Amino acid sequence: MKWLQSSDTDFETRLSSLLADRSAVETSVSTPVRDIIAAIRAQGDTALCDYTARFDRLAITPETIRISEAEIAQEADKVDAELMEALTLAATRIESFHRAQMPSDLSYTDDAGLTLGMRWTSLDAVGLYVPGGKAAYPSSVLMNALPARVAGVERIAMCVPCPDGVLNPLVLAAARVCGVSEIYRIGGAQAVAALAYGTATIPPVDRIVGPGNAYVAEAKRQVFGHVGIDSIAGPSEVVIVADNRNEPRFVALDLLAQAEHDELAQAVLITDDAAFAQTVVEALGNELQTLPRAAIAGKSWADHGAVVIVRDWAEAAQIANRFASEHLEVMLDDPEGFATQIRHAGAMFLGRNCPEAVGDYVGGPNHVLPTSRTARFASGLSVFDFLKRTTSIAADANGLRAVGPAGVALARAEGLGAHALSLSARLDALGWNQG
Repeated sequence: MKWLQSSDTDFETRLSSLLADRSAVETSVSTPVRDIIAAIRAQGDTALCDYTARFDRLAITPETIRISEAEIAQEADKVDAELMEALTLAATRIESFHRAQMPSDLSYTDDAGLTLGMRWTSLDAVGLYVPGGKAAYPSSVLMNALPARVAGVERIAMCVPCPDGVLNPLVLAAARVCGVSEIYRIGGAQAVAALAYGTATIPPVDRIVGPGNAYVAEAKRQVFGHVGIDSIAGPSEVVIVADNRNEPRFVALDLLAQAEHDELAQAVLITDDAAFAQTVVEALGNELQTLPRAAIAGKSWADHGAVVIVRDWAEAAQIANRFASEHLEVMLDDPEGFATQIRHAGAMFLGRNCPEAVGDYVGGPNHVLPTSRTARFASGLSVFDFLKRTTSIAADANGLRAVGPAGVALARAEGLGAHALSLSARLDALGWNQG
């Protein structure tokens, strides 16, 4: 764990090194992923079944790639009532927030007499990748499928790996809550390739969203351009800005909540009180003694964790903006006031009783967020990821008279004669005097 103090002479050098650490986390799997994608494009279902047997130890045929609706119902019904109630509450809140995001179409007539407009339409088909194996991520299903559904996407195709043929009841229950019934028992780069290019069994989609391992991330990178993607997600991260009025254990637990994701995750505490920071570090050590994922969280904290001691909260805001973190917790007396100084963060969690875990499950805003400092230019998943904008222009004779001559002049300046003539011929017919 790194300890930085803004008053130290080498602070800028050490902070820059800490920030660069996020950009340096890469796993090079481009060549095997390229081979997998090529095989899927060339051999379709045959290659898809071969890779599933090799990587997931599951023998499937083109007829059994898709999980049947009977299987979905059978597995989803295994989820107990209390868990289903929690899942439904989360879905309701997520759907409600994303419905509030839906934009309105635009149409107006300007001073020149042209009617200008912009219309929003949804994508036709979206592919949703859900990690499988021992871990269950029903929240990923909700966070990716519900915005697409709210946006009006008619077809949502979901891929989830099922190692050794084991289906995850909670993931399938989440899919059922979202109205997703097209589900395939495949994973990895091969699933991304199948969604992007299609096979005899799986029709292609227009955009692929959802988290995955390094192979999935690299596959999304390589198919981008042929289809859209949400982002190339990196390791999870949190920056917590906290004063000494907080309970140290709560701050420690929030740091660990990110650190337990994986060994590459990053958790950072920014505070103005070195003594308080020390009590948080001690509390974190105590919690690690009993944490189920202690080995993962401990390595993450040791390798990538940091404490930054600042002179004041204005300086804290400047440093938080430089981190441009996926999650930013503000645990101060006036969190809203501090938040006005933040320009770069994937999502903010304001107040002493709003840990980032609220946003992971039941807050409402999306938990698919920009990582690795990409919050400098990117935003979290929303309905806008599943919508397109189409603009329109309507011009009558008077409108063309008003703006056409300027268009002719610009087209001629660019040397595009047909462009100029397509305007001037109409203007001539309307009695335009070129002077």
